[in-house]
Amino acid sequence: MTHPNLRPRLPGASGRGLATAAAALGLGLVPLGLLPGTPAPRAHADPVADANRQAALVDREDQRIMQTRSVLAATLMIGGQATAQWKRPQIFGSAQGKTLVLPATTTGRAYTVADLAKFGGQYFKRQGDGSYLLGIHVFVADGAKLLLSSGPGPLVLRMGSLPGAFSSIVSFGGTIQVKGTQRAPVQITSWNPRLNAPDRQVADGRAYIRAVGGEFKMDYAKVNDLGFWSGRTGGIALTGTDRPSSATKHLNKDQRHAAKKKRQQQQQNGGNTGGGPGDIETEAPGGTATHVPAADLVTGSISNSTIAGDAFGLFVSGSNQTQIIGNAIQNSLVNGLVMHRFAKNATISNTTVRGSRGDGFVLSRATEKIRVSNCTAEKNGHNGFTLNGKALAEGPSASGESLESFGDSSINNSLARDNGHYGIELLGGDKLSVQNSKVIGGDMGIVVRDAATNVQISGNQLTGQVRQGISLRDGVKGANLAGNTVDGARTGIYLRGSSATLLGNTIKGATAHGISLLGSAGGSEIRDNTLSGSGTSAVSTSRSHGKVTKEDNNDDGWHDTASLWMKVQRYLTPLNVIWTCVFAVVIFSMIRARNDRQRIGRLGLHPYTLQQPMEKRQVWSLPRRSAQPQPRPMPARPGPMPGPMPGAMPGAPAMAGAGAGGRGGNPLAAPVPGQPVAGRHVAPPPGGPSAPPTVPGNVRRPAAPPRGPQPVAPHSSQTTGPRPVPPPATPPHPTPRGGVPQPQRRGV
Repeated sequence: MTHPNLRPRLPGASGRGLATAAAALGLGLVPLGLLPGTPAPRAHADPVADANRQAALVDREDQRIMQTRSVLAATLMIGGQATAQWKRPQIFGSAQGKTLVLPATTTGRAYTVADLAKFGGQYFKRQGDGSYLLGIHVFVADGAKLLLSSGPGPLVLRMGSLPGAFSSIVSFGGTIQVKGTQRAPVQITSWNPRLNAPDRQVADGRAYIRAVGGEFKMDYAKVNDLGFWSGRTGGIALTGTDRPSSATKHLNKDQRHAAKKKRQQQQQNGGNTGGGPGDIETEAPGGTATHVPAADLVTGSISNSTIAGDAFGLFVSGSNQTQIIGNAIQNSLVNGLVMHRFAKNATISNTTVRGSRGDGFVLSRATEKIRVSNCTAEKNGHNGFTLNGKALAEGPSASGESLESFGDSSINNSLARDNGHYGIELLGGDKLSVQNSKVIGGDMGIVVRDAATNVQISGNQLTGQVRQGISLRDGVKGANLAGNTVDGARTGIYLRGSSATLLGNTIKGATAHGISLLGSAGGSEIRDNTLSGSGTSAVSTSRSHGKVTKEDNNDDGWHDTASLWMKVQRYLTPLNVIWTCVFAVVIFSMIRARNDRQRIGRLGLHPYTLQQPMEKRQVWSLPRRSAQPQPRPMPARPGPMPGPMPGAMPGAPAMAGAGAGGRGGNPLAAPVPGQPVAGRHVAPPPGGPSAPPTVPGNVRRPAAPPRGPQPVAPHSSQTTGPRPVPPPATPPHPTPRGGVPQPQRRGV
């Protein structure tokens, strides 16, 4: 029965033909309840509504594919005449619509367009313009082959896609081959019969092609406006599987015979282990999307083809040795070419991605050994090329993913031009490389971050970036940058919290820094680079820490525009300040010691110029104290010193205790034989010497000897008593500290 809301209303003969095709679509496909007249929202215009609607459609497709495969496996396990009867193309019915199942043929012959017309009936019709309109899902079973090829003229396949109802071609372990010629390429597109145009609204689902395991080949084809929402329903998708494509495929001969005997015994007993094709209705999909498990890796090749307007231009995951050569991918709604999880050993060459809303080329996590060469990413909304080698998990995870990073992929001889974000971005991973490529425009040229290791960036040319030509950030270790040319970026090469070896790079026209290092950069080497431009510094390391080696860099063409304060700041590091203070203290101490207050003006003189000869220096001698105890001296009144004084009156009495020649007096005042005695002689007051004071009892006590060294004249011949020595006219130099004669202390 035809769905009343899906009937087209177009005038004329061609309109009647399209109306018939639309009626066929109404029988084969189950809409989601959207009326054809209701305008469908644009792709991702309402994130919440679009997400819910499209996620439900993806979940529904996964359920349909799994249950179709289950029904087919059950019919093939029955054996006998029933299995032989069911080993031919059948139409399975389910809640998600009708599916034309193409099982493997006994002869290995491939199904063709003629077979689709034969077994598809009203769901596959030839149009008046020679094109074919597909109004049903097609399932290519394990071991089966589907060949879509051009004859004398090009094959034009229009996959029905109405609001809420669309067709698809999916192989599960089978082979799909799309084969055109350079003059007559195969043309595949989504088609809305009501509008007589391709379906460009993706919020309500859209036709797609997918290979789950098995093999997919496409050569000389033009594919337009396929896919929606997810990678596996994004247009043309090659996805691997983590379960065998056939349950009997991995049984040996004895196991197969035992299983056959068991089935025959059950049939003789009246039992049956499976139902007929097309009699199983599936439940509505739940809220959680069920991914088609996928154990065989998909293989294949896409070459000499044009893909335009798909959600994901080309999506590959779980694949091995896929070849993508000589293609053009344009105006994808998300990303252009995506190599997803567990895609390895792939070759991508001579392919252009232009005008994608997201990235041009994407190598996601868990991809390894993918070679991208001679490719072009131009005017994409985000990055031109993105290589992600990060681990699938950073700690314990429910799926037990490995913590090891991925990598060993490369981009060679490629071009990234005028992309919205970066030209090339490398995220984590090990042994990723970008070599001999060109990056024109973009905010930054080549960006490496997220702790990538052993990255090789060499021989690249970068022109016209806004901020940085090459940027290494966030823990990159062991990177090698050699032979790159950066022209016109604000900063040529920028390292932040990363270490690398920069060898033989050329920076032109920089306006801030030629090379700038920030944060931890220990172990970095900057050698033999040529820097020209104008800015605050050719090589800036003032904001980095760690040992950085700079040798043989040519900055003759650099014009330094830094202010005086900026130049001071380059050297005003904490360590430099500490050492400057240490040297300042040492120099100040040296100057102060040499330029004492008593030595001002001596700078430049011989150190011994002001020294006196030994024979002219004043002699100092300390008195020798007697070993026997002496009576305590009594205090004396002020008076002249004992001993003969120059100009004294004859017969003047001397101080008690002083005899001739110093004998018989105070032993403390006795001279030392052979040594002049130091003493201080004071001239008596006018009128002659006065008598020494006495104490009660008329007991005269000896006067206290003078303390401290007393000067005497050098080479004096008098040794029997003190003799006054006049002080020198000019004090000797240097004057001994503490050598100033002390005044006489009188007894108490």
